[in-house]
Amino acid sequence: MIRRYTSNVFYGWWILAAGFSVQLLVGGVFQQSYGAYVADLQGEEGWSKTALAGAFSFTQLVGGVVAPFQGAVMDRVGPRAVMRIGFVIFGGGFILLSRVDSLAAFYGAFVLLAVGFSFTAYFPLTVALVNWFERKRARALSTMSLGFGVSGLLVPAVALSVEHFGWRPTALASGISLIVLGLPLAQVMRRRPEDYGEVPDGVREPAASGPASPEREEGPQHDFTAAEALRTPAFWLVSLGHGSALLVVGAVSVHAISHLTEDLHYSVSGAALVVTLMTTMQVAGLLVGAAIGDRFDKRLIAAACMFMHMAGMLLVTFAVSFVMVAAFAVLHGLAWGIRGPLMQAIRADYFGRRSFGVIMGMSSTIIMVGQIAGPLVAGLLADSTGSYEAGFTLMAVLAGLGSGFFVFAKRPQLPERVPAPERAAEPV
Repeated sequence: MIRRYTSNVFYGWWILAAGFSVQLLVGGVFQQSYGAYVADLQGEEGWSKTALAGAFSFTQLVGGVVAPFQGAVMDRVGPRAVMRIGFVIFGGGFILLSRVDSLAAFYGAFVLLAVGFSFTAYFPLTVALVNWFERKRARALSTMSLGFGVSGLLVPAVALSVEHFGWRPTALASGISLIVLGLPLAQVMRRRPEDYGEVPDGVREPAASGPASPEREEGPQHDFTAAEALRTPAFWLVSLGHGSALLVVGAVSVHAISHLTEDLHYSVSGAALVVTLMTTMQVAGLLVGAAIGDRFDKRLIAAACMFMHMAGMLLVTFAVSFVMVAAFAVLHGLAWGIRGPLMQAIRADYFGRRSFGVIMGMSSTIIMVGQIAGPLVAGLLADSTGSYEAGFTLMAVLAGLGSGFFVFAKRPQLPERVPAPERAAEPV
């Protein structure tokens, strides 16, 4: 049964607003703020950088493992039910984190955090927006990601809370906030516009008199199946390029504050201000991405952003002045903001909406290598060498080389399909 909305406002905009709010909440209490916990945890518990980075990387591993299953469920039932369960698990993970007293218990709490994060944030929100937007897809995904960008402005508040009240009360408050605020936001989510009498972007085009453009044709027959997508070079190249970018993003998310405080001798509050500048530039990058993402070749934009990631990492690694640190924050923030939402927009443009959840889930099992390796390798090299110089340099070089994946990731052609043979009439 098709359910219709009486409001004149396209419902996709409500989903976008809720997605922005979810990204703001999740990014503020967890993804952007984990670095604020690292320094305090290391001092209080004596755990190594590698162990702490491994916990964050573990969330990416769990997310990558459950992603194909989650994608299949999302394509069938939509994001709302998945996100409701996810917020309860996510909040429970933070509440458990506030009570841990061993490294094993710490990793146990991160199992819940990993599942909760995967079920509430970027994955389900992206699948929802890809289904509700087509022509304005890059704009919608960039606007949703603005919530994550703006969430970085909460990092100083989380850092101050950890500094003044301790990491345990901060984690407890974060868990309660996720449940109380997250569940109402999950209720806004819907599966596909066609289920509610709407169409993507909310605009119905008049019937054309001539043949339809191949790029604008709609319907399942013009979408790739998951198996067909896997057989294209574009699927693998985009996934490898995305993973290369996350080497840098993961390393910065976990270790930037530690590098600034230990290697460059900034205070925790000063390092948090650098993160705030980086986040401000990420927001600016998201606005730029929203403006240009649907107008220019997304893969070439992504390739250029990879070089910006590389340059920023090299600047902060060998910084001898605040100017170099600020340049890192500007370049990395802009590159992250512009490139991030384009990753899923490229996949949706290339492979369509019908099996997008499964295709995105399978991609996640590849890109999680970058998510895991970035923080873990940087932490291992920092523990063994006494500084982040070797690890950050390696991440920068790999990010620069990763730009080539996007350059060669051309749009695939939909394979020809053999129509199913008609069944012969059975004799009466």
